[in-house]
Amino acid sequence: MLDTAPGRTPAAPASPSVEAEVDANLDATSSAASVDVAALGRMLLGTWADIRQQSRDAMEDPQFHRIDNQTKEDHRTRVLGQLQALADSGRVHRAYPVSVGGKGDIGGSIASFTELVFGDPSMQIKAGVQWGLFGSAVQHLGTEYHHKTFLPSIMSLETPGIYAMTETGHGSDVASVGTTATYDETTGEFVIDTPFRGAWKDYLGNAAVHGIDAVVFAQLITKGVNHGVHAFYVPIRSRETGEFLPGVGGEDDGFKGGLNGIDNGRLHFTGVRIPRLNLLNRYGDVAEDGTYSSAIDSPGRRFFTMLGTLVQGRVSLDGAATHGAAMGLAIAITYGNQRRQFEGATGEEMVLLDYQRHQRRLLPRLATTYAQYFAHDEFLVAFDSVFSGKGDTPQAREDLETLAAALKPLSTWHALDTLQEAREACGGAGFLAENRITGLRSDLDIYVTFEGDNTVLLQLVGKRLLGDFAKQFKGADAGKLARYAVGQAAERAFHNTGLRRIAQTVRDFGSTARSVSELRDTEVQRAILTDRVETMVAELAQALRPASKMSPVDAGALFNSQQNKLIEASRAHAELLQWEAFTRGVERVEDPGTKQVLVWLHDIFGLGLIEKNIGWYLSNGRLSPQRAQAVSAYIDRLLTRVRPHAQDLVDAFGFKPIHLRAAIASGAEQQRQDEARNYYEALRASGEAPVHEKTLKAKNKNKKK
Repeated sequence: MLDTAPGRTPAAPASPSVEAEVDANLDATSSAASVDVAALGRMLLGTWADIRQQSRDAMEDPQFHRIDNQTKEDHRTRVLGQLQALADSGRVHRAYPVSVGGKGDIGGSIASFTELVFGDPSMQIKAGVQWGLFGSAVQHLGTEYHHKTFLPSIMSLETPGIYAMTETGHGSDVASVGTTATYDETTGEFVIDTPFRGAWKDYLGNAAVHGIDAVVFAQLITKGVNHGVHAFYVPIRSRETGEFLPGVGGEDDGFKGGLNGIDNGRLHFTGVRIPRLNLLNRYGDVAEDGTYSSAIDSPGRRFFTMLGTLVQGRVSLDGAATHGAAMGLAIAITYGNQRRQFEGATGEEMVLLDYQRHQRRLLPRLATTYAQYFAHDEFLVAFDSVFSGKGDTPQAREDLETLAAALKPLSTWHALDTLQEAREACGGAGFLAENRITGLRSDLDIYVTFEGDNTVLLQLVGKRLLGDFAKQFKGADAGKLARYAVGQAAERAFHNTGLRRIAQTVRDFGSTARSVSELRDTEVQRAILTDRVETMVAELAQALRPASKMSPVDAGALFNSQQNKLIEASRAHAELLQWEAFTRGVERVEDPGTKQVLVWLHDIFGLGLIEKNIGWYLSNGRLSPQRAQAVSAYIDRLLTRVRPHAQDLVDAFGFKPIHLRAAIASGAEQQRQDEARNYYEALRASGEAPVHEKTLKAKNKNKKK
């Protein structure tokens, strides 16, 4: 039988063979399992561990902590003060060029930035607006003139800034923004206009109150030709009075569902004139006579190159969202290890985390969070390679943008899901603001739609997958593509990667337990997860083949009919990326005991992906019904193995009580439980404990016998 906590009744197994073989398999390794919390914690800090730890330590200062009951106005003022403290520390200047006082450390800058979430998410995101969007746009879209002219005051916060891309009528579809910047040859100026209400710039951090200047994205028009969206440096408010400059207007977005320390607002422009040199001209320029020039001939490629600055925001959100999920789990698992509810077989109340359902609620999400930590570090390394120039190639940029579009949706959705489950797992205590979870969830809610709406980002991933698929057949006849798409891709993946052998195991030996044990093999999991992605992409390619011969309207309708499948394929691809990163992370662990626990956690994640999509695997003949049932049973057995190590796994995140600032994770619950236990023990020892009615009735009944 499985080892269980006192009073715990094991769940009914799917079949005797599953229980016997699975437990035999696990028992062989359980005694050696342990977690070196310190070593694992250093590993989770990632490539820029020292920088990350320094920033996290700085967030212990109460001046950076969120105060829950502040008014919107007071919260905004406090956050602006926090930004000034960050600017004064120089911590937020790390990414900027050495020529203007920075350190040129792109990856270290993002690593440091993600740790700001431990203070106040409003502070983190407002800092992201100032230095990660506004300042980075000047840095990456501008040239030396712009760096020397604008960056010093941006870095010092003398110039609070606005990243004015999104419009009321156009969010994800940046290429269609309505704001225009028309060049006037007679004065050598650009004229900025918002010609209709939907073209107002909206949801902009710093726009409502604090922003002085802005980087405005607008359609560049010169000599009667629209050259697409470009970025312009535009003064917004008077430095002396804080009032809007002539031609500029705006509104406050008001109270939001979260992040109310940020003054989001709207801006509009009527005939606002700026010098020609205020065009951020790294990728496109206008001469004095109005002639447009660019080193990138393709307007589409030029546009997407300029939008590459958004990748920085996505890698930051990926890291911050992963921290958010980890914080929720640290609070909920710590509480679940201390809070007792309902009397067990021993006569004592049971710890919440000893209940199977509680383990199911939290531990698979813990496994996913670990996968995200390993994936995020690889993502950040790739980002640093491109933006530092060490590995900046067109292919590397395209890969980075696809990686960003894949990982940011999964991590931000996971954060919301995990924080909600953690809140519920803590009962009424989880709903109290003092325990942080509800505040974190409300602040992180917007993560799923800013820096790219998650659903739209996954469509970008899907289009890349289809593009890569098509490249395999460039120059081939249509028949080859058709034959591949209708089944050969899936069959090749199925038969050449061990899947046929696994399926055959069930038929040859009739052992569901044996087959599911083999599913724990890393190469088998890789094959199964990869096969799903390849098959889904192949089926999409086949379904979309007729589009090339259709009218634009009909082709659009056909693509729209496959949109949901495209997004599901993209999500499967992103999950595979996380699984691969987790796999590589486990391989790097040196301590045998820690490695064993992480292998179990990795299997929970991998098998969980299969379980989540079990309908697909069944309908496509990849799993038998018996083996599908056994996957769930095996996950339950793995959870019981990981459960004794759950506290060590969340402690390895390295969060101190001052980072979590949650009363229920501070030890207070354990004190209450100890107090109650001591009280009842003393009462029983005194001989004065009242007799329970049920006990009395049982005694009387026995006497009558």
